[in-house]
Amino acid sequence: MKRPEHPQIELQIAPMIDVCFLLLFFYILTSKPVKPEADMSMTLPGTVAQEESVDIPDEQRITIEENGQIVLNDLSLDKPDSKDLPALLATLKRFKESADANKSEALITVDVADAAKHQRVVDVLNACAQAGISGVTFAGATGEDE
Repeated sequence: MKRPEHPQIELQIAPMIDVCFLLLFFYILTSKPVKPEADMSMTLPGTVAQEESVDIPDEQRITIEENGQIVLNDLSLDKPDSKDLPALLATLKRFKESADANKSEALITVDVADAAKHQRVVDVLNACAQAGISGVTFAGATGEDE
């Protein structure tokens, strides 16, 4: 008895290669390229060019004394009878530029003595406005007189 001959099965490789190329093409198109570390944009904190060095602490506190003297962080500025306050204005402008360069808000706390004239407070607020500082607050009562 003779066995029936089965046709030999041939594996066609061309369609399989086509499918592999299509899959490879699909994965290449859908993948996102990874940015190298050197191509990432980075911003460094800026500095303000100044004619002379000024040490300004983090907290800006303006004290108005009874005689009208203006004190900025333990540094007396201008004369008690000066209305324009040029030294305070120049210092506040440099502080505002420094805060803008560091991308932070310029904040001022005004501490007024009980017997200080109201016009002196207005003069200080005008200097803050001319320097472009809008973050001005008043210090509360300390309760030392009670």
